[in-house]
Amino acid sequence: MGFDPALLHPATAGAAQAAAAFIRKQAGEEPIRFALVLGTGLGPLADEASDAVGLSFGDIPHFPASGVTGHAGKLVIGRLSGQRVAILQGRVHYYERGDAGAMRIPLETFALLGAGTVILTNSAGVLRPDYKPPTLVVMSDHINWTGLNPLIGDPSDARFVNMVDAYDPELRARLRRVAAAEGIALPEGVYAWYSGPSFETPAEIRMARIMGADLVGMSTVPEVILARRLGLKVAAISMATNFGAGMDEREVISHAQTKAMALKGAGQMQRLIRGFLADF
Repeated sequence: MGFDPALLHPATAGAAQAAAAFIRKQAGEEPIRFALVLGTGLGPLADEASDAVGLSFGDIPHFPASGVTGHAGKLVIGRLSGQRVAILQGRVHYYERGDAGAMRIPLETFALLGAGTVILTNSAGVLRPDYKPPTLVVMSDHINWTGLNPLIGDPSDARFVNMVDAYDPELRARLRRVAAAEGIALPEGVYAWYSGPSFETPAEIRMARIMGADLVGMSTVPEVILARRLGLKVAAISMATNFGAGMDEREVISHAQTKAMALKGAGQMQRLIRGFLADF
């Protein structure tokens, strides 16, 4: 069964349909199977896609533009490990415009293009001393510390989304199996979403650890909520790029450090995602 357009938000349905029609005209009618969102410093994976068509966010009708360095702001449609994929080189964050639903149109567009599964990646601060950067961590759950929700204002009962197993257990098990075969350490962790753009304080990091978080970051959670609202399966992988504030007195946390560390770990992330797609 294909995606039911009735699941689109009434306020963005027309925009998502226009974006999907534009992408099909440029990249062909063949449906995509997977959609990938690449976080800070992880964009080079899209360069490996074959039979690829690249489109700037600014060229796609109604797509939001990202203003964060380390995010190319480009959509690539092509093949990776034999699968037809749509790859976002970058994302739009809540802190850029104060909109928790900033990624609604891209995700709705992915659903219209045929994607049944979304693979989300991010760069994150890590709260466990044994997860030394640049460790990859598969997200098992999240804590929405912001209290913000992209479904606020959604007019239908579909807004009451069940978030149990939002990070699909079967996909997580597949990722761990592929990682073991590739010799990649891949522990699981709970991600706490902070709005950004300022980094967390040492006190906030201590609180997050007490609450049970293993990672902190400024993205991904709104996308997971939106994806589940659309009936898409979700897998999410964090690249631990730094320890949380106050955990290492020698570390000076900055966006430049995040980008540099993400590049160091990008090779493992690329191997994991390629192997994950090939496993299907």
